[in-house]
Formats: sequence, structure tokens, C-alpha cells
Amino acid sequence: MNDKILVLDFGSQLTQLIARRVRELNVYSEVHPHDASDSLIKQFNPKGIILSGGPNSTYRANTPKIPSIVFELGIPILGICYGMQAMALQLGGLVEESSNKREFGYARVYNTKSSLFDGISDGFDNSQSYIDVWMSHGDKVTKLPDGFEVIASSESCTIAAMYNKVRNFYGVQFHPEVTHTKQGIDILRRFVKNICNCDMSWTTSSFIHSSVNLIKERVGNDKVILALSGGVDSSVTAALIEKAIGNNLHCIFVDNGLLRYNETKLVMDTYEKHMGINIKKVDAKDRFYRALSGVVDPEEKRKIIGKLFIDIFQDEGCRIPNAKFLAQGTIYPDVIESAGINNKAHSIKSHHNVGGLPDILHLELIEPLRELFKDEVRSVGLALGLPKHMIYRHPFPGPGLAVRILGEVKPQFVELLQKADHIFIEELRANNYYDKVSQAFAVFLPLKSVGVMGDKRTYEYVVSLRAVETNDFMTANVALLPLEFITHVANKIVNEVKGINRVVYDVSGKPPSTIEWE
Repeated sequence: MNDKILVLDFGSQLTQLIARRVRELNVYSEVHPHDASDSLIKQFNPKGIILSGGPNSTYRANTPKIPSIVFELGIPILGICYGMQAMALQLGGLVEESSNKREFGYARVYNTKSSLFDGISDGFDNSQSYIDVWMSHGDKVTKLPDGFEVIASSESCTIAAMYNKVRNFYGVQFHPEVTHTKQGIDILRRFVKNICNCDMSWTTSSFIHSSVNLIKERVGNDKVILALSGGVDSSVTAALIEKAIGNNLHCIFVDNGLLRYNETKLVMDTYEKHMGINIKKVDAKDRFYRALSGVVDPEEKRKIIGKLFIDIFQDEGCRIPNAKFLAQGTIYPDVIESAGINNKAHSIKSHHNVGGLPDILHLELIEPLRELFKDEVRSVGLALGLPKHMIYRHPFPGPGLAVRILGEVKPQFVELLQKADHIFIEELRANNYYDKVSQAFAVFLPLKSVGVMGDKRTYEYVVSLRAVETNDFMTANVALLPLEFITHVANKIVNEVKGINRVVYDVSGKPPSTIEWE
């Protein structure tokens, strides 16, 4: 059995990133809400516990508290930001609002010592070792609990890190889980490996092995229906479940009319002819177009699409004897943006595959990738033997082009967007940019602009090109593609897609924007 680290979530949007960083160290980690039951915490049997950050102030009424059992288990604890403040307050210290200067962004902490920072340094300033970190706090610990000492300070925060050497309790005011803290992964490694003494044996192979066994045990001789879209997540889900139950996996590919250019043929050829997986195509274009007619709100579009998908799977499931499970390729970023872990984080947008299943759908849900980030999903896919070109395909949203067409979805708009998007992607491939960006696509804007083509006035639609670079899809920077390339793509789209006469390039990062427009 792998050693485990438990992450208790106090509402930070970065909580899942903590678990991801721990798993990068080949130690299994799970996130549970801060108010997890004593029995759950004991059953999980962690070698250490990490307390996440959060948006609240510890000294206000009814703010999240650390379960008492956490301090009684006799295992190491690392509190991050709010987690440090909550630990300090509950153990007899004092937390106050920063009256003079808050810290948001880059900071430098000095006098780093203790086993948490041993051997970790970004340099020296007047003979003092320092670490460059990322802060995000308006409150701070102003009095240590008994038995604690200061192990790092910043210009604006005297107690930037603390520890109780006897109990192995640590707290840091900064965020080691983000890449802005240059040595953050090394700090987490010190905690996980040297302080918690975890065996770093959780790997892609071990995840596959345990997942296959769990699926076999749960499914038995029953059958599983999988919503196969052709994207990375559903493809890896299919390969993983097929490895566990073979032909008892039945994949259903719904052509909803909202797919990429020529996607239907590509999916059917790949899975039916080359992979030998049970797959059935359902032509539902007209049903989706009718359901979306007149709908402009993106949340309503997502919900309509999600419900219609479930209706179709219910219909198809009735035709498959002993079908008792519905599999979905849900991954961590889907869950986070829907605040699906514990509803403590602020919801950004809903995802059709994390909203649960209605009671009338007599299928149990299987989501074997729910705890993985995109890069982890890709590692699993490669280990399962899926081709690299499939695994490193750019992500595609569950609701498809419906959320890349602003406002009402019309068949005419879908066709224009498919063609424009196809040109963009093919040009990225041809110019060796496709693998250098994390995600790229076109967005259809239901706006018309005046243009001139062949000495004639035109009044046609606009598309925006979008390309981003990211490691985890939690944050993203705009891809700085050469202007010459962007103008080349724009000219090609305008010349070849009748109905579009203007192309723009989206230069917004995440945050403040999301990667998708809707």
C-alpha cells in the first residue's frame, strides 16, 4: 500500500495544485474538505497532513476550523497560508489583520532554518540565506503558539514560517505549491520525504494497477457505457476501463453537430478500426440544434447539452443488457471549476460531466481519472499504449463548439467555425507550433463587420484565434505566436471561409480570463 498525504481544503483555488505537486513527488495524495469526519481521516491513514490556504479570516465567526483529531494523530502537519493561521490560532497563538502592508505576489523570506528548509536557498543577502516565494495574504500570525519558533521572516511578515520541532508541526505564510515560489517543490519534497518519511512509490504504473483492480472489483461481470468524445480524457478512460473489463465496455460516440472538423470519421476510424473497442455512433445533430435554438446564456447551453447527453445515454443504455455503469472522463480541472470537491471554492462555471446523474438514470457513475490533472492523464495514456498524437491532442470542451460560439448556436455558425478552426490547427501543425502551445482554437463571434474583398463591400462574421501555454490548465499565459504567422492564418481563413471577413487574436491570460470564452 502506498504512503499517503492528506490535503484538507479550506477553500483555496490552489488546493488541488498542492495534491498535484505531492503526486509529482511520487507520493499519493487526496483532497478532502476541512470538515472531513474523524473516521474518514483515520481511515485514510495519512503519513502527513497539509492544510490548504483559503479566502477567510481565522479570527472571524464561523470560519473553517481544523478538526481536533488532526493535532492528535502524532503525524507531521504543514499549514499553508490560511492553514498556518488556523493552526496558530487553534493552538493558542494570535492572528491579526495586517494593518500596514499586505503581501500579494513576490516576496523574499530570510533566516530560513529547520528541517523544512534544510539545503534550500535562492541566495544570500548580507550573509542571510533567503528564498524567493509567492505570498497572497492580508492576515498574519502575530503571536506564536507555545512550543513554536519562527523559521522564516519577510520584510512585512515577521512570522513568515514557524514550526514546533517536537510535534513536527510546520506553517508557511507563502505558497510553495505555485511555480512562482522557485524552490516550492523542494520545500514540499522536504516535508513529504524527510519529515513524513513517505515512500515515493506512487507512479503511473501503480495508478493503472490499482485503478484496474478497483474497476474489476466494482463492475464484476456487468457492463459499462462510456461517453467517448475522441478527446484525451475520454480516450484514456476508455483504454483504462477496457484493460479492466475488455468487451464489457461499450462506448457510445454522440455526433452532436458541435464537434471539430471531420471529427466523426476520425473518431470512428481510430476506435473501431485501429483500437478494436466496442463503439456505436449516434447521430444526434438535429436534437442538439433544436434544443439549443434561441439559447444564448453559456450556463444554460452547458446544462441543456449535459441533460441531452444523459437522455441519449439512457436510451442507448436500455439497449445494452446488464449495463449498470456510465463512465466519464472527468478530470481535476473540471471538478475545481465547478467547485465539485466540496463546494467551498468559488464556482467559475459548470461542467456537464460533474453535475451528477439524475435518479431516473439507473446507471452508477465511474470516473477513474477524476483525481488527475491533464499531464497525469497523458502519462497514463502513454503507459497504456495510446498513440502520442492522440494523447497530446489539445483539449476540447465537453459541450463542444457550443461554448466556442458566443450566443445562439446555429448550424451555419458551426460550419463556419469548424472550417476556421481547422485551418488554424493545420497551420499550427505545418509550422511546428502545435506541440509548443498547450491549447489552441478559434471562437466564433456573432458580430458582423464591414470589409472589402475584390473591390466589393462585405458585411460578414468575425472569429477570434486563441492559443495559450500552461502546465496544469489552472493558470495560462497567452502564446506569443509570431505576428507573421497569425496574419498568415487570418488571411487564409478570410480567403477560404466564405462568411468570415475579420480575424482577431485573443491576448488574455487566465486569470483574469478563462481559457474558453464561455
